[in-house]
Amino acid sequence: MSVETPDMDELLRLVPTVTYGDTAAGRGGALHLSAVLPALSAAIGHPISTKVHADPQACKKALGLPDATSAIVVLVDGLGYWNLAMRLGHAPYLRSLMNESANQRPIATCAPSTTVAAMATFGTGTCPGLTGMAGYTQLEPNNHKLIQLIQFKDALAPKPVNPRITTPPMVDPHDLQREQTVFEKLRRQEVRVTSSGLPKFAGSPLTEAALRGTDYQANVTPRDRVLAAARAARRPGLTYLYIRDADKVGHNYGWDSEHWVAAFEHIDAQLALLKRSASAGTLIVIIADHGMVQTDMDQRLDIATEPSLIHGVELVGGEPRSLMLYAEPGESPDAIADRWRDRLGDAALVRTKEQACADGLFGPVSERIRPILGDVMVQAAGAATFVDSRTQGDKATHLPSVHGSQTMMEMDIPCLIDVA
Repeated sequence: MSVETPDMDELLRLVPTVTYGDTAAGRGGALHLSAVLPALSAAIGHPISTKVHADPQACKKALGLPDATSAIVVLVDGLGYWNLAMRLGHAPYLRSLMNESANQRPIATCAPSTTVAAMATFGTGTCPGLTGMAGYTQLEPNNHKLIQLIQFKDALAPKPVNPRITTPPMVDPHDLQREQTVFEKLRRQEVRVTSSGLPKFAGSPLTEAALRGTDYQANVTPRDRVLAAARAARRPGLTYLYIRDADKVGHNYGWDSEHWVAAFEHIDAQLALLKRSASAGTLIVIIADHGMVQTDMDQRLDIATEPSLIHGVELVGGEPRSLMLYAEPGESPDAIADRWRDRLGDAALVRTKEQACADGLFGPVSERIRPILGDVMVQAAGAATFVDSRTQGDKATHLPSVHGSQTMMEMDIPCLIDVA
């Protein structure tokens, strides 16, 4: 069977806000990134519930996972469902999986559709409103500064002259992200849980926040990481393999570039090697954290040149497709939102924090997390990007492919199921 791809105008329209929970209607519910690890825990016979997914068996059934003694979940950073579907001619292994009707329905990622938020959503089986990881950059209330959640560092601090010099995280990852991960819960049941990834991600702030609890196996080459995952999966339990190239190359060259196609072909080869190397009966589930949108520089808006947009805004967090605006003291979020709506029109969905939370944008939101969230949320439609040259460098304001908003291109992710 072939996948029918909507036209790009439809793929770049904003879709309804996703829902959370085992039986929630509409986009999301059990067909959501947050449901993947609870479902896998049920598939290997050790069901783990979370604050969002109380019934792991329901997640397993909804996602169509078979029972197995050992499972490998592969997260391919940036490989959205529609990015994948439009380039299947370059990926024989993934194409063979997409020929199965059960693999042809996308599931939803979280909002914002960006790596830090999605990794924590995936790892904990919950949502940004509980993990406190709600954007690439966000407010750290105690210091009233923006922090960047890849390294948990001051988002506006200058880079060190010597790139080998590392600074400690500005925020303790365990303190910000307090939800137990599914990996931690499985380990408490004495289930084997293994991660296979790059050495530099072992013990990194993002790993500690979102994916802690595994036995981390570090290897330099992609082949060695794949083979390490296959070896680990020979024992009963759960294995996690991370592949980053689609996102990295997409940001640098564009997901529609020859460079991205070459990286995609290499990813497909890695996944095919994993299938060949895994023991018979091993369950393999391939997912992503978000998709990617090719930017249009004609739709790029530098808010630093727009007095009406920066008026009353103290800090600008998030990313070019999903901004969080922090109001100056005494400034009305409603007034800020009205100015942005008047200026942007159909180019973005603009909501106050209260409206966004009422819509369920971040899932259930704990009172501890509310101060972290922006007073106004701006999510881009079409191929628009909103950048700020006051705080962002030239490269960051001209990325050829980005993500973060709630269009089909960004929100729809694959959940491909195979058995070795």
